[in-house]
Amino acid sequence: MNISNRQLSYREIYESIKREEKISVNPKILKRLGKQREKIKKILNQKGAVYGINTGFGALKTKSINPEDILTLQENLIRSHAAGVGNPFPQNIVKAVMILIINNLSKGYSGVRPVIIETLIQMVNKGVIPVVPEKGSVGSSGDLNPSAHIVLVAMGEGEAYFNGVRISGYEAMKQAGIPSVKIEAKEGLALINNTATMTANAIFALSDACYLADIADFSGALCAEALRATHAAFDSRVHRIKPSKGQLLVAQRLRKLLLGSAMQDKTRIQDQYSIRCMPQIHGAVRDAMEYVRHVVNIEVNSVTDNPLIFSKGQEIEIISCGNFHGEAMSLAMDTLRIAVCELANIADRRICSILDSNHSYGLPAFLAKNPGLNSGLMILQYTTAALVSENKILAHPAVVDSIPTSANIEDIVSMGTISARKTLEVVENVKYVLAVELLSACQAVDFRLKEGYNLAQGTLKVYNKIRKIVPFFDNDQEYTPFINKIVNLIDNRGL
Repeated sequence: MNISNRQLSYREIYESIKREEKISVNPKILKRLGKQREKIKKILNQKGAVYGINTGFGALKTKSINPEDILTLQENLIRSHAAGVGNPFPQNIVKAVMILIINNLSKGYSGVRPVIIETLIQMVNKGVIPVVPEKGSVGSSGDLNPSAHIVLVAMGEGEAYFNGVRISGYEAMKQAGIPSVKIEAKEGLALINNTATMTANAIFALSDACYLADIADFSGALCAEALRATHAAFDSRVHRIKPSKGQLLVAQRLRKLLLGSAMQDKTRIQDQYSIRCMPQIHGAVRDAMEYVRHVVNIEVNSVTDNPLIFSKGQEIEIISCGNFHGEAMSLAMDTLRIAVCELANIADRRICSILDSNHSYGLPAFLAKNPGLNSGLMILQYTTAALVSENKILAHPAVVDSIPTSANIEDIVSMGTISARKTLEVVENVKYVLAVELLSACQAVDFRLKEGYNLAQGTLKVYNKIRKIVPFFDNDQEYTPFINKIVNLIDNRGL
């Protein structure tokens, strides 16, 4: 993947990381950055305070720094801000953070030397992935904490993964043949003042969530087949007079999936909401995702450093600002998290319907071949109930919380990284709920097939893919391995 002046999409970064592509930066960009850096050197000889270059940081902004201490200032900044705790982020997310920082700095408003970007590129391409603790960012003076852990490794300190082994940052850089870099004036702040960590988490959360929206349509259609639901509620005439983009799309997908089905009971007047209102509910989730996609793509391509450097000819102006604030991303991640929760909520209700013999139109209790002796899939709905309940707790918005930091200079913060992390957790829970729904729906469908009914071509394709890895259960057994098989199928985009 080449980073130039063009706009990147979140999907491009996601796919590039999944394919383990090498990254590069247009040489013209590096040349331009080198020229800009020469201009910045002149500022170091000027009198007066210039935030981020010859002053302290945050609440210490009024503290002037002697010229001979400026390099020490930058190193101290990185070491002091690398204070994260908890489990490390997955390596793919850290790689995404690094790519976003490279893209950010390459825009030419941060004043870093080309060697800074070249060092980060080598780290990504050679597989030196810093160990970055998940917790410690409030997401408002940038993702200071996690970014500092990345820069620490570039300096030859901290910890990193290399060839699958967790070792010191010094050893990782040495074994990879990458010279550690000395951080000069302004560069430390430029490297850590960003929204890269929350955005990297958002890239993975959104990519997976969009695919889960498709899976929810598949599993919902299979449940509709199993319950012999009427297709009347999916009629195009209904949805044309409530023309939500997402609703129209889901109704169309359901009509296509169910086309030619012999399962539906055309005498039925209407079905429960979890079947009848799939276009309205799944569709609203998709509409929310459109908003989130818009926000994430903007953030991917934004400059989120502070202060920013604007140059024209030989003139240069430094402006302190707040592009590092994660409000937009925090709102978007809160929205996505709540939306994705709904995919699990409605799926759990459909699972409950096909397991409950009072509402399943002739299916055996808990889809057991011999109910009583066998509990069937009874406890699988306990699992989904637990996941759905956990999601409700995680769904609480992060953006409405704020704890002031840095002696009240940073008096309202976004909690954007917390929001993005929680969203990834919810997405993972939803994945398991949908896997259980697919497993349960196929078990239910088998009873209908034995009654002589046939699936639609669309739902048959999904059914066949599940049946390649999960059998019909004649008797009780451990179900977790089969749930995991379906989750792996989803992870590999196999449906």
